[in-house]
Amino acid sequence: MPSLVLLLWFTLCAEQDIRQRRIADTLTLGAGSLALVCLFTTGHTWIGSSMVQAAAALALSMALTLPGYLSGRLGRGEVQLLWALALASDSNHLVGTLIGGVLAIVVWVFVGPMLWYRLTIRYRRKVAYLDPESPTPLPLTPFLLVGFVLTLFWLS
Repeated sequence: MPSLVLLLWFTLCAEQDIRQRRIADTLTLGAGSLALVCLFTTGHTWIGSSMVQAAAALALSMALTLPGYLSGRLGRGEVQLLWALALASDSNHLVGTLIGGVLAIVVWVFVGPMLWYRLTIRYRRKVAYLDPESPTPLPLTPFLLVGFVLTLFWLS
């Protein structure tokens, strides 16, 4: 059940990133705040990891995302999303999500152009930010969602 709630939250963030190219602070900061409340009231993360594991995941998330944010390669919403994920889970989920997300981007770079032209014009307009030939960078959150789903299957 906790993984299902995290999956629903991650899906909402990915959907918003696909359509608007941003993630609302209410989704990321709200989830991070709820994860902190859960952590301090129960003594463990949303998925059942210890406080020490959550702190290690948060430190790892900061170490991995702050350089990208400071260099302009990661957006604030993506950084907040990964920090909230770290507070709600553990390092295994965080690293698995990142590795799976990178793999999903690589697959999209090669397979995306073939799939893109099979989509209807109407659907392509809805997900225009995922256009593999767009000069703007791809939104990261949908690919992180794929990595999160793969991680859930891998770790369960």
